[in-house]
Amino acid sequence: METKTKGTKKKKKSWIKTNTIKTVTGTLALSVFTAVLGSLTFGYNIGVINAPQKADYNETWVHRYGEPIPSGTLTSLWSLSVAIFSIGGMVSSFCVGFISEWLGRRKAMLANNLFAFIGGSLMGMSKLCMSFEMMILGRFIIGAYCGLASGLTPMYVGEIAPTSLRGALGTLHQLAIVTGILIAQVLGLESLLGSEHLWPVLLGLTVVPTVLQMGLLPFCPESPRFLYIIRSQEHLAKRLRRLTGRQEVGDMLAEMKEEKRRMEMERKVSIPELFRSSLYRQPIIISILLQLSQQLSGVNAIFYYSTSIFMKAGVQSPVYATIGAGVVNCAFTVVSLFLVERMGRRTLHMLGLGGMCICAIVMTIALALLLNESLTYISMLAIFGFVAFFEVGPGPIPWFFVAELFSQGPRPAAMAVAGFSNWTANFIIGMGFQYVADLCGPYVFLIFAGLLLFFLIFTFFRVPETRGKTFDQIARLPLTGTPPGPVTLAASEPW
Repeated sequence: METKTKGTKKKKKSWIKTNTIKTVTGTLALSVFTAVLGSLTFGYNIGVINAPQKADYNETWVHRYGEPIPSGTLTSLWSLSVAIFSIGGMVSSFCVGFISEWLGRRKAMLANNLFAFIGGSLMGMSKLCMSFEMMILGRFIIGAYCGLASGLTPMYVGEIAPTSLRGALGTLHQLAIVTGILIAQVLGLESLLGSEHLWPVLLGLTVVPTVLQMGLLPFCPESPRFLYIIRSQEHLAKRLRRLTGRQEVGDMLAEMKEEKRRMEMERKVSIPELFRSSLYRQPIIISILLQLSQQLSGVNAIFYYSTSIFMKAGVQSPVYATIGAGVVNCAFTVVSLFLVERMGRRTLHMLGLGGMCICAIVMTIALALLLNESLTYISMLAIFGFVAFFEVGPGPIPWFFVAELFSQGPRPAAMAVAGFSNWTANFIIGMGFQYVADLCGPYVFLIFAGLLLFFLIFTFFRVPETRGKTFDQIARLPLTGTPPGPVTLAASEPW
């Protein structure tokens, strides 16, 4: 009997492994790759703003008014050029739900590329036209593009991905973002495209992944879940054979049918109802705090001001140290890609938050003392560790957690609220960090250490584990941070 049981378990494991491999079809790979091109553009536009020259604003001012631009005006215009990107994202993130329902996930991504094309063109032509207004408007429009992409990409990937791969494929959104940041950092070197004459080309390159995505999206299928559950088009949802490589998809349709049945029992959910209804209040609070844990972790302070931080730490060639942080960023996003389905979302998020908290404390001590060269290297390693732990947990996890906590009905509204929270926190850090840093000096990272500790405690007590569970199973989880027993992936639950 024992031999038979072992044989059955071995056979079941073999089935799961074989089924998992079969789900990685060419169509699935193409669809995920095409979707995350939007994330690549998002990351590129985060990192690219470091290269443009403030001097060109002065040149434009002199050309128009015949006198140098006042220092205060230059600072205000440049701050607006940087910050308006987040404002565009804040505005458009509220439209994710409406646009994704109206056009569908795929067509919404296709239409969104128009913003990237217009924004990239305006920024790329701003120097030639001697217009800082074009630069500012372009940054706002590209921010609007990124706000939509930050919601549409994880929504689409989460809905087309098999249950067994949903976490790993969801991490690709964050991997594409950090890759875009790294590409922008490298191309922004003065020896490449970051020079006074070539930076408009650097800004205009944002249209390249946009054009590529527009060319590939027509070959990608619409989300089967959207077609079946929202549009009630069962015959079109059967096209998920292209995604799975399986002829028999009845079990997957049965799962979607159950999700649709449950959704039809719910009233249409608006954003205010997410907070009023006891059914959605806890999940939306979890979603918001997960997004805040990403932005208020302090990682954007590192990326926005890393060069100056490295300079204060006494690092030679701080620009290359910043690129080194970008490389660490990408490398550990790949590590997270392989760990997310082994260790689970909640575990990785807690590991990342805890590691960042420790690194923030070490960074503070090293920067505050900075008595010898060894402390310079310790502060540098602490910064690299801070970035690495971010990509293990708080970087990728919040982007697709919202899609897992909510069913089809409230999901678009929840995505909009979570996205708005993320962009608002991003804006606050971008605008306020420098002032707080000037006030607190090296001790500013103790503030982030305190916030990270709070988010760690919250995750431990309130965030459930969603690894290996279907959307329907996740909806029944108690939101206490202690999930029920592990759910085994049965033959009837491959998607």
